[in-house]
Amino acid sequence: MYKDTGYLEIVELGDKLPTPERFEKGPVAVIECIQEIPCNPCQEACNRNAILPFKHINDTPLVDSELCNGCGLCVSVCPGLAIFIVWKNYSDTEALIKIPFEMLPLPVEGNSYELLNRKGEVVGRGKVTKVQTVKSNPKARVIWIAIPKELYMEARNIRTGE
Repeated sequence: MYKDTGYLEIVELGDKLPTPERFEKGPVAVIECIQEIPCNPCQEACNRNAILPFKHINDTPLVDSELCNGCGLCVSVCPGLAIFIVWKNYSDTEALIKIPFEMLPLPVEGNSYELLNRKGEVVGRGKVTKVQTVKSNPKARVIWIAIPKELYMEARNIRTGE
């Protein structure tokens, strides 16, 4: 799948996703990392120990969703841009996603943008509520986007240009 298409299908994550019950409780990290490479900055960044210790440096990260509070520290340090925070019940009609963003132009808080899925296809529109600069990595941004609730597991990026 990923190796054939170049993009991740949600089924490839299997049991790495938080449970439906956990999504109902509040913001939580969704780690869409499937590559077995030597990398663990997300685990080191998590001060709640929600990203479980790696048995081997090439393991893919696993989250204890009950320990995760959705702070997003892991999002800003992932070199693969593979970690997202999902807050399914941000409001009655909207979810909130926090995504890593390393492109220009930066989105503008309050503006609406096209939402893209993992394939890069437009799936709707979302409103940027915050552009967060991370003190430990000033070049990394975490973009907070209010999106239609039904897109909480589909929307993974935005298009800022024409």
